Amino acid sequence: MKISINRLKKYIALTESPEEIGSLLTQSGLEVEGIEEFISIPGGLEGIVIGEVLTCEKHPDADKLSITTVDIGSDTPSHIVCGAPNVAAGQKVLVATVGSTLYPTEGESFTIKKAKIRGQVSEGMICAEDELGLGSSHDGIMVLDADLPNGTPATELFPVTKDYVLEIGLTPNRADAASHLGVARDLKALLGRELCINQEPEIQVETSGPAISVTVEDSKDCPRYAGITITNLKVGPSPKWLQDFLKSLDMEPINNVVDITNFILHDLGQPLHAFDADKIAGGKVIVKKLSKDSPFVTLDEKERKLSGEELMICDPNGGMCIAGIFGGIGSGVTEQTTSIFLESAYFAPDVIRKGAQFHGLKTDASFRFERGTDPNMPVYALKQAVKLLQEIAGGKVCSEIIDIYPEPVADFEVLVEYGHINRLIGKKIDPAQVKSILEGLDIQVKNETDKGFTAIVKPYRVDVTREADIIEEILRIYGFQQVELSENLKTDYLAEHPVKDLNKLQYRLSEILGSQGYHEIITNSLTKPLYSEKSGFLDPSLNVEIYNKLSEDLGVMRQSLLFSGLEVLAHNINRRQTDLKLFEFGTVYQKTEEGYQEGRRLAIFHSGNRSAESWIESSKPFGFADLYSTVEKVLEKLNLEVSEVQMVESAPFNYGLRLMLGQKELGTLGLVDDSLLKLAEVRQEVWFADLNWDLLCKKASGLKKYQEISKFPEVRRDLSLVLDKSISYDQVKQVALKAGGKLLQRIGVFDVYQGDKIEAGKKAYALSFHLQDQEKTLTDKVIDKTMHKLMEAFQNEVGAVIRS
Repeated sequence: MKISINRLKKYIALTESPEEIGSLLTQSGLEVEGIEEFISIPGGLEGIVIGEVLTCEKHPDADKLSITTVDIGSDTPSHIVCGAPNVAAGQKVLVATVGSTLYPTEGESFTIKKAKIRGQVSEGMICAEDELGLGSSHDGIMVLDADLPNGTPATELFPVTKDYVLEIGLTPNRADAASHLGVARDLKALLGRELCINQEPEIQVETSGPAISVTVEDSKDCPRYAGITITNLKVGPSPKWLQDFLKSLDMEPINNVVDITNFILHDLGQPLHAFDADKIAGGKVIVKKLSKDSPFVTLDEKERKLSGEELMICDPNGGMCIAGIFGGIGSGVTEQTTSIFLESAYFAPDVIRKGAQFHGLKTDASFRFERGTDPNMPVYALKQAVKLLQEIAGGKVCSEIIDIYPEPVADFEVLVEYGHINRLIGKKIDPAQVKSILEGLDIQVKNETDKGFTAIVKPYRVDVTREADIIEEILRIYGFQQVELSENLKTDYLAEHPVKDLNKLQYRLSEILGSQGYHEIITNSLTKPLYSEKSGFLDPSLNVEIYNKLSEDLGVMRQSLLFSGLEVLAHNINRRQTDLKLFEFGTVYQKTEEGYQEGRRLAIFHSGNRSAESWIESSKPFGFADLYSTVEKVLEKLNLEVSEVQMVESAPFNYGLRLMLGQKELGTLGLVDDSLLKLAEVRQEVWFADLNWDLLCKKASGLKKYQEISKFPEVRRDLSLVLDKSISYDQVKQVALKAGGKLLQRIGVFDVYQGDKIEAGKKAYALSFHLQDQEKTLTDKVIDKTMHKLMEAFQNEVGAVIRS
C-alpha cells in the first residue's frame, strides 16, 4: 500500500523527514518497506529554461538540420543545431542546457553535452514535449506562448510536484489503516498532534434529473447502502493535482469521475462506484443475489458465471456490478456519460472475500471491503466525492442522498483491567498515560475505576474487540522499545525443541557429499612444524607442541586441515590418481593465553579434472565455480544463507572468497597458493574450502521455509553490464537486491566476457532479472520502472555501463 507524504500533511502537521515518519510507523506496527521520491515530471525539468530563437539558418551539410542562435538569458546566445521541422526565428522555446539530463516519454535518459554535429557546434537542445516527458508528441519542438524572460526555469510554466511515497506492508488486521486518513490517525496518536479533517459538506439538490430508487433485498450482506444521482457532468481529464496524486501511488489517471472515486478510496478508505444513470433500467437499483451460473460480463470484457453467493448490484434487467469487487461492462462511465448514480456502501467482509476468491479478482475495493471498512464512512465519503464532482466535472445534484441503514453498527465495548495491561506489557504504565494513548486513537475511556475501565471502540477498528487488543494498541503507541528486558527473562515453550544430534548432522552431510562423488578422508592430527613456519597464514607461536614427539614430522598439532589434505592429494597424484574430490571433518588446535583451543572444521578439496576424457566430451579441469557450488549445496542443506562475501588475495590462496554469517567468518575457499603446493609436494592445481563446522552446526536449522507458488506470472529481463574487473558479482548482486525491492525474486549470470572487444581492465556481465509480484500481474509500466531503477543503481553505485 502506497501513502503520499504530501497528502498526509493535509491531515496532520508534519515536520519530520520521510525516514523519521517511516521509522515511527514501523515501530507502531505499520511496517514501512520502502520510501520512494516521486517527481511528477521525470528529472524535475532541472536545467531546462525558456529561450528565444534569435536566428535560424539551414545547416550547410544536412538538409534536415538547422543552425540556430538562442537567447537563454546568458551573456552570449547559445549555438544550437536543431532537427525539428518547425523551428524558426522569433519563437519562444524550451532549451535543455549543457549538463542537464532529459527523461523522454519513451527510451532511456541522456545527458546534454556540448558537441559538434556535422561540423557545427551545438550548445544545448531545443526540445519537443516527448523529450521532456511532458507528453507524447514528437511532431516538432514546443513553441511557447509566454512572455517570461529568457533563462526563466521551465518549472515556472510547468510546475513540478515533488513528493515522498511510503510503501507500507499492511497486515490483514489493520484494515483501518488502508487509507491516508487511517495512517494519519496513527500519526496523531504517535506525535500527539491534532488531525485536520474536512467538515462534512452540505449537499443540496440543484436541478431535476433521473430519479434513481434503491431496494436492498439482502441487508445481512449489505448493512448500509447510500447513493446519490448527479447530472450535467462533463467527463474529461482530471486536474493536474489529482493526476499527480494518483501517479504517485502508481495509478494511471482515467477520467475525472473515475479518478475522484479512486482518490476517495485511497484518501478515506471508502470504495465508491459510479454507474451511468442513463443505463440503469427503470431507474431502479436492487441489491440482491442472483441465481447460480448466471452469466455476467465484467469491465475487463470477460463473461463470468456467478456462484450464487456473491452480492450483486442489479437493475430490473439483471446484474450491473459484483458488489464491492468489480463493475459490469454495461453500466460503466464513458466519455459520453452525462449523469451518474454514485454508490457508497458498507458490505459484510465475508461475502466480499468469498466472491473475490471465487472469481480470482483482487481489486482495491475488494482489498478494503473484505478486511472491513468503516460503516460510518459511506455518507461522509459520498459528500466529499460530490463536492469534487461539482468542482471538477461541473456536476449538479439532482436527488437527495439515499441512505439505507436499518440497523446501525454499534461501537465495541471492552472491559479492561490495569492489572492485565501491566502483566501483558511487562511494565507498569501510568493510568493517565494509558488514557491519553487511547484517546489519541479515538478510543473513549468510560466508567473508570482504580481497577480498570470500559473502552468504547469505533467500528472501523475491526481488529480491536477484546481486552488483549486494547492492550496491544496501548503497547504499540507506547513503544515496544520502551519496555526494558527483565534480568530474569524467560518464556514458556509451546513445543519441545529437540537438541541437535551433531553426529547425525555430520552423517547427513557425508551422505550428501558422497552422492556428489566425493571421498571422505581421515588424517592425522599431528603434523610438521614446518607447515606453520612456511605457510604465511598460520602463526607458529600458536602451535600445540608434543612433548614426547615420535618424530619431527609429527611434532605439533595441526592448526588447519589444509596440509594433511594436501599430503593425501600428493600421495594419490604420485600414483596417477589425479582427478580427486575429497572432504574431511576434522579438529584443529591452537595454543591461547588461557590454555588450549579446539575447533571442528569441514575441508573440501578439488584437484585435476571434473570430467574424464571421453568420446562425448573432452576433459574439463575443476574451476572455482565447482567448489563454490558444493559449498552452496552444504549451506542449502543446513538452511543457511551467507550474509556477506569478501575477496581474499592472501595465503593460503592465490585468490578466493571469505564467507560471512552475520559478523562471524563462516569459512574461506579458493585456489591454493603455488608455494604451499610446493611445500606439500603437490604438482597440480588444488581448490580448497575451509568451513567452520562448529558455527555451521550451531546455526543449522532443521526447518525449511516453503512458499505457495504464486498465481501471477514471473517476468524475465536481461541486462549486459560493463564493469571494472575489481567489481565482484556479490557487489552487483547487493546493489540489485537493494534497488529491485520485493519484486526482484532472483538474479542470474548467464555470460561473463573479458577480451579485446571491451576496454582493458573491464569485464562484461550478462545478467537475468526475474520479477514477480505475489499479489497481482506486473504491468509494463511497473517492470520498466523497476528496470530503470536497477540501471540507475548500477551506473551510480558500481560505475556500470549498460550495453544495448
